[in-house]
Amino acid sequence: MVKAAGCAAKIFPGILSEALRAIEWHSDENVLVGFDGKDDAGVYRVNEELALIQTTDFFTPVVDDPYTFGQIAAANALSDVYAMGGRPVTALNILAFPQTEDISIIKEILRGGADKTREADTVIIGGHSIDIPNIAYGLAVTGYVHPERIITNEGAKPGDVLILTKALGTGIMNNCIKFSSLDSERSDALLSSMLRLNRNASECMQRAEANACTDITGFGLAGHAMQLAKASEVNLRFFINSLPLLQGVTDAINANMLTRGDRSNRDYTKDSLMTEGARDTVLEHLLFDPQTSGGLLISVPQKNCERLLEELKQGGDEVSSVVGEVLKPGKEVYGKIFANYDN
Repeated sequence: MVKAAGCAAKIFPGILSEALRAIEWHSDENVLVGFDGKDDAGVYRVNEELALIQTTDFFTPVVDDPYTFGQIAAANALSDVYAMGGRPVTALNILAFPQTEDISIIKEILRGGADKTREADTVIIGGHSIDIPNIAYGLAVTGYVHPERIITNEGAKPGDVLILTKALGTGIMNNCIKFSSLDSERSDALLSSMLRLNRNASECMQRAEANACTDITGFGLAGHAMQLAKASEVNLRFFINSLPLLQGVTDAINANMLTRGDRSNRDYTKDSLMTEGARDTVLEHLLFDPQTSGGLLISVPQKNCERLLEELKQGGDEVSSVVGEVLKPGKEVYGKIFANYDN
């Protein structure tokens, strides 16, 4: 019922950047995080003790079951607040649906969203719907954070370790679902990843005094990492052979189950991405694959790395792995991503 699935349906980052360019956005002194750093959410200070994190995310179905789709879409929307070190508090439904279709589908989508937000101790207090040919669902979410405890994408420091909390490959594996070529074991692993909240990961990184964070969604690991590197004025190195991968993803790449986002994300990051070592053209795709309800990429001081990994895994984020490091910028050269295939 849709042309593109999940975060792979997003407007291409290059087109989006051009659309946002040169618009004079109104701001004031209480805007703590806005457009400038291309962060995961906006943050507005209410007083010295409270700031609001605001975000919205919605997309087309990635699975056939409407209840599961509602859960995944809600988990994905909540993730932006978790990435900023906040606690999601309220949400509004965003729903697009062709009302000539079976209305029971709407009920199941909304029930899935309601159950996932309940798991997150977040309350849905309203929403908006429109009648159009494509299905889309998601949330507008408001969260709380102390103004001095916000974790943005601009605080990464040279010497930090990069930790990724979920396996990569959801865009590719969702294409396998689309073309009915995914067995139950691999399907279960994919769904488990997309349904998992980033709540534990967020709480762990706050205790570990993380310097920066972003969640990995539609622009892929390379795209979101590039934004973090530019905002932090550093360079990043990823150990490609250490990236956690979903079951069967290399088989799916070899079967050409790539999304349109692979191409657009590759183009978006082409001036920032450098290769070190013998390039693996299969694993390379995992840098550009658009993730739906992906994990957190956390920049944490080296001294706190082992503690953070242990707590992440104890809390259920079992695939969490060290995937890279933060490098000093060159002379006025930063925002570069080094893909290392030797380690």
